[in-house]
Amino acid sequence: MSKNKKAGLVALIILVVLAAGAYTVYHYLMPKAMEGDKTITISIDHKVGEDKTLTIKTDADYLRGALEQEGLVEGTDSEFGLWVTAIDGEKADEAKQEWWGYTKFGEYVETGVDQTPVEDGDSFEFTLNEGY
Repeated sequence: MSKNKKAGLVALIILVVLAAGAYTVYHYLMPKAMEGDKTITISIDHKVGEDKTLTIKTDADYLRGALEQEGLVEGTDSEFGLWVTAIDGEKADEAKQEWWGYTKFGEYVETGVDQTPVEDGDSFEFTLNEGY
């Protein structure tokens, strides 16, 4: 086996080991969900129409489950989770660079709705933003 092939094989093995390690660390550090019944608040800042605040009782572990339970969310699944395209029937217009963002108790959330755990008493605020 030539030196280039050996080096390529070693690099591939190192890459696989690093990827497996990264996945393990991510899985270990991923926010954990609270099990059981919870009551959360969802506030929606509509661009069109009246703003809305809902109180939801859910046993969902993550925010996506609570939103889907109430029929509040539409989106596109990807390898990174759900890309939210509509909340409460109001769709983001990609031509205008609109996108739905959300906060928890007024602080921006660093995870998507699939990875955001839901705890009793949580309050989430959804806002339709414009501009990337």
